[in-house]
Amino acid sequence: MNQERPLEEEVSDATLVERARRHDPSAQAVLVRRHQGAAYGVALSITRDSDAAQDVVQDAFVKAFSALDRFRGDASFRTWLLTIVANEARGVLRKVKRRSETALDDGPPVEADGADPAEAAVNATEAERARRMLAQLPEKQRLAVSLRIDEGLSFREIGEVIGSSEGAARVNYFHGIRRLREWME
Repeated sequence: MNQERPLEEEVSDATLVERARRHDPSAQAVLVRRHQGAAYGVALSITRDSDAAQDVVQDAFVKAFSALDRFRGDASFRTWLLTIVANEARGVLRKVKRRSETALDDGPPVEADGADPAEAAVNATEAERARRMLAQLPEKQRLAVSLRIDEGLSFREIGEVIGSSEGAARVNYFHGIRRLREWME
């Protein structure tokens, strides 16, 4: 195993971006490992298709790395990348001009943690129900909720990703949460 990898994981995004600008493949690899999960989540939330989301993420990383010289650092690399992902995903939807639903079977399996199997089944059912409801939200609300809960982004960062102000991102999040609560009752 490479002894440098744990050290690479501790390096800041800003340092990695500077190294990636000099075409350092290890810096690019760390940035990909660090942000591909969030990128995939955003792409899947918009495209609602696992294969399309994977393609979007790959294309977004290629675009991001080829445009690093234009990255000014006004936002974090993560926010900048997720904005590229969101734009790429919307472009895919414009080309396809239709939306597809992601099959619930495509979700990750629920791991048993030693809890009661009946309780695990209820939790899995509720998780599926929540995913279906989240998918029904309008795009900006769905993204605001996903980015806040799953990725821990600030409302300012969410606004940058979804193309709105911080206040609008906050409103989209709270409207999305309110709708989900209403539907869960």
